[in-house]
Amino acid sequence: MDLTEQISQLEADLAELGSLLEKAERKRVKDVLTQERNKVEKELSVKKQQKEQLAKRELDPSAATKAAYTVKITNYAWDQSDKFVKIYLTLKDVHKIPSENVQVTFTERSFSVLVKELDGKNHQMNILNLLQPINEKDSYKRYSKITIKNDMLLIMCKKLSTQKWECLTKVEKQSKEKDDGLMNMLKKIYDDGDDEMKRTINKAWSESQEKKIKGGDMMDF
Repeated sequence: MDLTEQISQLEADLAELGSLLEKAERKRVKDVLTQERNKVEKELSVKKQQKEQLAKRELDPSAATKAAYTVKITNYAWDQSDKFVKIYLTLKDVHKIPSENVQVTFTERSFSVLVKELDGKNHQMNILNLLQPINEKDSYKRYSKITIKNDMLLIMCKKLSTQKWECLTKVEKQSKEKDDGLMNMLKKIYDDGDDEMKRTINKAWSESQEKKIKGGDMMDF
């Protein structure tokens, strides 16, 4: 069913729901019908926007490509369960663009996301060197398997084992290990050092905290 047919069906549903609402007398029935009407109205609005975007591309297919430029996706968070590593991307109005505009590709150790023509831009994210290998075939890479709700895009990476991930990538783990190693080294120096050495380390710690609060990029000793 193409967009025109979908819009036609939704408009018919909306008209019928309106008719039922006029006839309904019980509050509970009215509430259910009102809730469903609001849901259909929202879906109809999205479909009409999609149809408008498609019409613009048909009139000038090159216009969207010329206007769009690519920006890096930096606003994301991640979580995990025993079976999946979940990456949450925040992209305003991502649920309003056509499904084919969202492309996700997986490999055993990486995934990439390309969201095309959203707010006049293409949005891209590449995560390389995942901490553990994933099952690329069972990861959610089809648009229909990507959960889109309001401004949130959810990518599901299928784990090969139930092992808990310490972080998302190998690079992050190496950075953490480096920081932990530095902390351990400083702790040993502090424990073994004389009073002068301890005063020096305490001063460095205090200064680093002050700069961190002011927005500096010093390492947290």
